[in-house]
Amino acid sequence: MSASAADQGRGTGANLLTALRGTTGPLIGLILLCLFLTFATDKFMSARNLLNVLDQITVLGIMAVGMTMVILIGGIDLAVGSVLALAMMVMGYLANQLGLPLPLSILLALGVAAASGAVSGLLITALGVPAFIATLAMMSVARGLANMITDGQQIVGFPSWFSLLSYNRYGGFLTVTVAVMLVVFVLGWLYLRYTSGGRSLYAIGGNQEVARLAGINVNLYTIGVYVVSGLLAGLAGVVLAMRLDSVQPTAGVSYELDTIAAVVIGGTSLSGGKGGILGTIIGVLIIGVLRNGLNLLGVSPFTQAVIIGVVIALAVAAEAIKRN
Repeated sequence: MSASAADQGRGTGANLLTALRGTTGPLIGLILLCLFLTFATDKFMSARNLLNVLDQITVLGIMAVGMTMVILIGGIDLAVGSVLALAMMVMGYLANQLGLPLPLSILLALGVAAASGAVSGLLITALGVPAFIATLAMMSVARGLANMITDGQQIVGFPSWFSLLSYNRYGGFLTVTVAVMLVVFVLGWLYLRYTSGGRSLYAIGGNQEVARLAGINVNLYTIGVYVVSGLLAGLAGVVLAMRLDSVQPTAGVSYELDTIAAVVIGGTSLSGGKGGILGTIIGVLIIGVLRNGLNLLGVSPFTQAVIIGVVIALAVAAEAIKRN
């Protein structure tokens, strides 16, 4: 190995260690949670259950990458659950009602989801609407449109190959939907870690005015991250449709809360400028493992909501204590 290649390898390893150092707390929490569930139930560590956890976090994981970028610039996106439902309904209507090829319907649905994110971004940048209000409005609009498409009715009956993408395990463990999530994770991590655009997002989250004075087009990046968030919400909707073999306008209710929770639990600061994809992956795993473990322990869904709410509150409180 040449000296330059060795230096590059050491540099990559150092960068990875630096990124992992910021996720120590969430990682320890994930390990402790897994240890507890291993002793509390004999089913948790089975290969079948662990593969189920991976399958169950695909939708959350894909959306969480887009939400990470939004929160990194100091924003928030409350519309992802509704945009997910809108993309599902557009795809289902075009494919099943109008007879368009399913791959084309998927592309058009992703375009609608990205356009929804663009509208949120334009409301924030061009009209100065706070991100919370802009995305709250988009949440209502997208959910309403999703219901209007079929008057609130679900659509069922997709080609068999479509649903099999979420069930067939290649190599004995990897489904296409899990592979899609992993690709999104890798692309998001590479973008934030190794591109000027990724560094610009951190700069904007740190101080928008300083970033603007440094020559960063803050408005363009802001619109861009909301487009990405909308696009990934649409992609998550397609993945969910694969898993359910149906689409319905009520899908994705409260998903935005789980998505934000996963990002914050993973160490991304709600004030922006701090965090990353590695922490988000850990946060997604914590949410997924926690839900799976609570189901195995027979905890009611209502109690689960309380427990996850407490976990979110503790994560935000820990971040505030560290910052102060």
